[in-house]
Amino acid sequence: MIEALVNAFRIPDLRKKIIFTLGIIALYRVGAHIAVPGVDPAAIKTAIESGAALGLLNLFAGGALENFAIFALGIMPYITASIIMQLLQAVIPTLERWAKEGEAGQRKTTQVTRYLTLGIGLIESVGLLSLFQAPASQGGAGVTFDWPTRIIVVISLLAGTAFIMWMGELITQRGIGNGMSLLIFANIVARFPVTIVQSLQLSNPILVAAFLVISLAVVAAVVVMERGQRRIPVQYAKRVVGRRVYGGVGTYIPLKINGANVIPIIFASSLLLFPATLANFFPNVTWLIKLSDALSTGAPYIILYAVLIIFFTYFYTALIFNPIDLADNLRKNGGFIPGVRPGKATVVYIENVLNRITLPGAIFLAAIAVAPQILFQATNAPLLRTFGGTSILIMVGVALETMTQLESQLKMRHYDGFFK
Repeated sequence: MIEALVNAFRIPDLRKKIIFTLGIIALYRVGAHIAVPGVDPAAIKTAIESGAALGLLNLFAGGALENFAIFALGIMPYITASIIMQLLQAVIPTLERWAKEGEAGQRKTTQVTRYLTLGIGLIESVGLLSLFQAPASQGGAGVTFDWPTRIIVVISLLAGTAFIMWMGELITQRGIGNGMSLLIFANIVARFPVTIVQSLQLSNPILVAAFLVISLAVVAAVVVMERGQRRIPVQYAKRVVGRRVYGGVGTYIPLKINGANVIPIIFASSLLLFPATLANFFPNVTWLIKLSDALSTGAPYIILYAVLIIFFTYFYTALIFNPIDLADNLRKNGGFIPGVRPGKATVVYIENVLNRITLPGAIFLAAIAVAPQILFQATNAPLLRTFGGTSILIMVGVALETMTQLESQLKMRHYDGFFK
């Protein structure tokens, strides 16, 4: 691995991309400490430390939310907008047509995603203002904002969101790629030293060491699941065009065991945190408060969380992977699965394989998300609250994807890559 990194810096073009990416990430981390004008970060930090939902948002923002910095919203508005666009492609024919138009359609989809990101950022910034103005007994910070300050805060947060989006796209276009994911990766890693120190101060050092060992084992398991594939063999028939012979070669369709990645966990968490968010805005509604309390801790929360993750894993996998289109493309290009008739039989075969490999992936996602929650409720260790299965899954997934992209660049120039 070290040799591969040295080889990457030997290539001038790749070295420039890596340095450019690191420079953008450093600039992004600086913005996480520039506070919005007219706000007291100390009162807001107390409110964030007492709320699970805000604590998760603060983790994804790299601590910018507790500083109430200009990057307080982080990359989550863009991630939410991207997920919404993916969901809408299944119900809006225009978006589905854009997805099939190649680069021109991708530009249109990206433009709509940008506008949607700013809309979500506006809603989130107004929501944060309302939440922080609420009394401390209702999960707020009890901070009072006058109207000029509110306008300044909203404009600053929106500008920060747009700037983050621009930086992520710069990394994708001029850096090593995968810009938005790398920014999330940087945010999570940035919180790691602070969380370790807090855990050593509040918990038994032996317990912290045991958690770190368990985390390493979880990282190994995530790597195995992320790299795991079910390869469906495909054979292409020979075609004679003029004096040339095309086809007649064998390949395969790679189906990932964890094709949905971390999206089901985000869906399930958002759904379970929605009643608690509403309860902050409507503190006098008794049944809503009881519902939010029931869905925040305890056995019902754990069971429902696991069930929702498994459900959304199947739902999202079916949304992004269409066996009908795949079978149709195989037929048009003269390809077929050995032993399976083209057409309907191929669709049924791919669906059956996809359903079988999705189940262990869904169970793995549920286990890696639920286990840290159970341990946190038993030990109350800050390390588990901050660096649960979701954080590890994101970090390992982004690291593997980035290494794969660097690997392809190294292989093109006849260097050994990261994976042997």
